[in-house]
Amino acid sequence: MEVLFFMVSFLASVAGAICGIGGGVIIKPILDSFQVASVSVIGFLSGCTVLSMTLYSVAKGILARDTRISFQTGTPLAIGAAIGGILGKQLFTFVKDMFAQADTVGAVQAFCLCLLTLFTLVYTCKKKNIKTLQVTGKVSCLGIGLALGIMSSFLGIGGGPVNLVLLHFFFGMEIKTAAQNSLYIILFSQITNLFTTVFTGTLPKFPLAWLVLMVAGGIAGGIVGRSFYRKMNEKMVDKLFLLLMCVMIGISLYNTYQYSIG
Repeated sequence: MEVLFFMVSFLASVAGAICGIGGGVIIKPILDSFQVASVSVIGFLSGCTVLSMTLYSVAKGILARDTRISFQTGTPLAIGAAIGGILGKQLFTFVKDMFAQADTVGAVQAFCLCLLTLFTLVYTCKKKNIKTLQVTGKVSCLGIGLALGIMSSFLGIGGGPVNLVLLHFFFGMEIKTAAQNSLYIILFSQITNLFTTVFTGTLPKFPLAWLVLMVAGGIAGGIVGRSFYRKMNEKMVDKLFLLLMCVMIGISLYNTYQYSIG
């Protein structure tokens, strides 16, 4: 079991650091498919893993002066995502309380993630024919960040592929630039999410070893992923991103079915 937690967090964080999707969008559905823990536990552990990976990746880039983060745009986006993270957490609690069966919440999350990932896949395939915007207003950035934070927190994925779609559409960012800005946004969102969970007393119970292994996997994945990111060109990152989306759609459909019959 411990090996599973470490390997999933490590491999997901490698991909997440390269593509800017955080890794939670991979970690959560995979662990959900094994049904090794409750939805709440997996969501929390996934968020902590993503936090460790993004903290390393963003800090390393800034300290090495090797970053494509646009702080003028990224900071209001990140602040909006942090606020959205709190609202998304409340939305998850509300939906969870609506159903007596915890599996129903898992089915809702898996289905929403499937639709979101499918939308991202279609957009990415068609993005060359889509006219992008150049949003500059701080209020608009806050609003976009708020939407990102709500979606990622509710789904328990820490960030996700939709970040790249919105960063491309609203700001015209190419995938490698969008990837680093996405990690910056996810970092703020996950810090807020962690503090909210702790201070509201909604911290789920789980073996401490799981958390240690997943955080270690997240940091190790961030180190390896950042190394690959620097060597890969835009086309290679795009192909990896599309491959991951196809895999995630399949896993999300499987999870929707499993939770529905559970």
